[in-house]
Amino acid sequence: MAMFPRDLLAGDTETAARRLIGARLVRGSGPEARTGRIVEVEAYIGLEDLASHARTGRTKRNAVMFGPPGAAYVYLVYGMHNCLNVVTEAEGRPAAVLIRAVEPIAGVDEMRASRLGVLGGGSGRRETAAELSRRRVETLPKARLAAGPGLVCAAFSIDRRDDGRDLCDPASPIRLEITDEDEQLPIAVGPRIGIDYAPEPWLSRPWRFFVPGHASLSIAEARDRRGQAS
Repeated sequence: MAMFPRDLLAGDTETAARRLIGARLVRGSGPEARTGRIVEVEAYIGLEDLASHARTGRTKRNAVMFGPPGAAYVYLVYGMHNCLNVVTEAEGRPAAVLIRAVEPIAGVDEMRASRLGVLGGGSGRRETAAELSRRRVETLPKARLAAGPGLVCAAFSIDRRDDGRDLCDPASPIRLEITDEDEQLPIAVGPRIGIDYAPEPWLSRPWRFFVPGHASLSIAEARDRRGQAS
């Protein structure tokens, strides 16, 4: 394993997104380290991209997007789900790749425990719902533990405290790594998910990149007919 090269992230975002397919997301080190292979991402590129957080200019929330390539941009959605992005392109140009889905490879028990840890408790009906969620996570196939952007962060214990971390630093508790041992994964492309607020042409831009048919995709392939091999 080697660190993901920063120069692969510093160039064109679409190219960086393709290179991230198959790369490793790693949390921690030693026997309890959590490792997964990235199988689905989305690109968000520039001020002109009306689906991007940067569309309104630089803010306190999106400032990391304007920073150096390789930084982690972590934001909260719906007040409860953290999402991990990898900053791309030159400093000052706001662009990033959202990590949508990861295939667990090592540290599966730790990922499951982390998922359970974020469920919390409750009382009355809330307690019943929380217990049902815990039972579901306890029996969830390992391929589905990080099958969605919020689930990636839940499985890898990523939150706003990780915003700005250098993912290309070998000393970072969360980082990106690559290996030459894996065969190259097939890549399909399609429109991004969950951006109905964005007008055309941004709504239909083929900036989602994923491994077709993979068990860890964020949505079922049968429900995503818009993806095309590339």
